[in-house]
Parts: sequence; C-alpha cells; structure tokens
Amino acid sequence: MIPVLSNTISGVPYLKRNLVMMRGFVFTKFTEQEQKAPFEKLLDIFVELLSYTNGDPTEALDWLTQLDREYQLTGDDYGIGDFIEELKEKGYLKENERDGAYQISAKTEQQIRKRSLDEIFGKLKKAKKGNHTTFKTGKGDETNPETRPYEYGDSLDAIDFTNSLRNSMINSGIDNFHLQQDDLEVYEKDYKAQTSTVLMIDISHSMILYGEDRITPAKKVAMALSELITTRYPKDTLDIVVFGNDAWQIEIKDLPYLQVGPYHTNTVAGLEMAMDILRRRKNPNKQIFMITDGKPTCLKTGNKYYKNSFGIDSKILNRTLNLAGQLRKLKIPVITFMIARDPYLQAFVRNFTEVNNGKAFYSSLDGLGDFIFEDYETNKKKG
Repeated sequence: MIPVLSNTISGVPYLKRNLVMMRGFVFTKFTEQEQKAPFEKLLDIFVELLSYTNGDPTEALDWLTQLDREYQLTGDDYGIGDFIEELKEKGYLKENERDGAYQISAKTEQQIRKRSLDEIFGKLKKAKKGNHTTFKTGKGDETNPETRPYEYGDSLDAIDFTNSLRNSMINSGIDNFHLQQDDLEVYEKDYKAQTSTVLMIDISHSMILYGEDRITPAKKVAMALSELITTRYPKDTLDIVVFGNDAWQIEIKDLPYLQVGPYHTNTVAGLEMAMDILRRRKNPNKQIFMITDGKPTCLKTGNKYYKNSFGIDSKILNRTLNLAGQLRKLKIPVITFMIARDPYLQAFVRNFTEVNNGKAFYSSLDGLGDFIFEDYETNKKKG
C-alpha cells in the first residue's frame, strides 16, 4: 500500500507578491513545488517514501513510479529514469557491486533526518551551536570577566591572581605583604546546561497492529531529534535504544532501516540499558525519552523469557516500577510518550511516572514530535 502523500505532492500553498505596473501589488495562490526543479520535487517525495519502506530504495522507487503514473509528477522532458540517474550522479544512490542492487548513501540518510527535522520541528531559528547559557553562575564551562570573593571549595584554577595580589597589597601593605583568604578573588563561570539523552523506541509487534503504523512516526521523531542535537546542540549526547523481547543500542545512521519485529515489550531491558549508558555520561543533566504504545509484557531471567500479554502482570509491573525508583534516586527522569489511549495503559503510565518523578504525555501520532521538541527545549532552559 502506498502512503498518502497529498501534502508532499501538492506542496504547501502560500502567497507570493507580484508587482503589476501602475496597479500596486496583487496577491495570488502559489505552490512551492512549482518553483522547484524536477529533481528537487521528486527528491522530496523519494525521501519521504524511504521512511515508509525502512530505507529500501528499490521499493521506494517502485512506489514513486506508481505515484508518477497516477499523479503525473514528471513530463516528457524528465522522467523517473532521469531521476534515478541523477540520484546516482549526485551521490544519493549507489549500486551494490555484487548484485547491482540499489542502496542509499550516507548523504541520503542525512537528508532523511533533515527532512524529519523540518517536518516535525519546523524551521528552527539559527542559534549559537551548543550554547545553553543560563543566568546562573558557579561551576561551569566558560570563564567570564566577573569576579567574586573566594569561598571554600572553589577551584584553585579559578583564582584571579592579579586582583588577589592587589587586594593583599591594599590590606596588608607592601612592607608587610601577606596573602590571606579574604584577599582572594575567583572568576565567575557560566553554567552550560549540557544534556545526555537516551531515546527508547518500542519495536514490539503492537507498533503496527490494528492497521495503524506507529513505528514510522516514532522513527521520524528519532531522526529529527538526532539531527536537532547534532547540528544545534553538538555538546549534548543522544543515544538510541530499541526494545522488544530484548534491548539493544543502534546508531543514528541505522534509524531509516528500523523495523518492528515479532516481539513482546521488555521495558525493563530498555530501561536497564539506558541507565547503563547514562552512568557513563559525564554531563550533569540526564534524561530518558521513551516512546511506546503499550504496557510491559516481557522479562528475561537468564536465558528464559517470562511473557504475559493479558492485562498488566504483577511480576513484570513490580520489576518495572523498581527500576523507575532507581532512576529517580539517580535523578534521571523518564519522559514517557504514550501513543495509545487505553485507560488501563494510562493508569500504568501514571503509576510509573509517579514513582520515577518523571513526566508523561498521551500523544497522537501527529503531535508526537511537537511534544518531544517542546519538552527537550524546556528541560534545557531549566539548567
């Protein structure tokens, strides 16, 4: 089934201004796609399709050909074959040397992330990269010109020796020079709210059940968040953990290819891995974002799996809540994004959130990115 791409194909209408001689300005409806070259128009659609085909360019090109036949995306001067050749020439597409199969390049993977960022988070205003200054002073990253009296516990490398020696000469005189603690001044430092984030993505089978594709929006959010952090907040860290029967870490470049498996939901394994990752991070601010659509239904003990999909199992629930409490002691909040609205599932999330002292959002698929972006930015401003 080909996803509906009406907004992508038609473009977003807005007004352009035409100067008409002696009549002032006339405003008319305008479609952005009409101004783009054929390659750029098709590239937008191709990149969108890759999100639905788990990064499979062959399937995406097949869908694109069908869309072209139905919506006349190309004309006599430029066809899908021309587009494929240009994809290869510009480094978006490559052929496997052994079997000739098409593969997307790292350049295309980045293009998918950039498109996800623009689509979900909108056009962000340019800001100084990695700069999360607050109005607080104290132990921080960058020294500023302001000084203050020395206090017990201040680092010795923060001492302003010029002012400290001057104070000593004023207080004790040149002939009886003594450097006392009261003479010492230290430089203030700006506090930087660097953050380490683990994004947990549920890839259990329920993420594609009931005719609703929940994994593609989750992937898009992950790609957008990774692009946001790597381009705007490069001093922050983002690690991505996926969890089904087990949990494992994936790289940002793996996101377009992420698929749901025949798995239950081992939330405990995901949280344990996230906790282990954040223990190794040196940033003072740590958090976990968890995107899921259901309750925990699985535990692993040794080499055996304990599973129960019927209701909320007490054994699984207790282990999950114990971890929530441990994370609270470590001051690592878990922000849960529940993309399902069943009352008993919401009750579980409320219980988990209360134990962890975290936050929970009950989001539709369309609003998922907005929630995560807003919360990420809000957490950074808290310093």
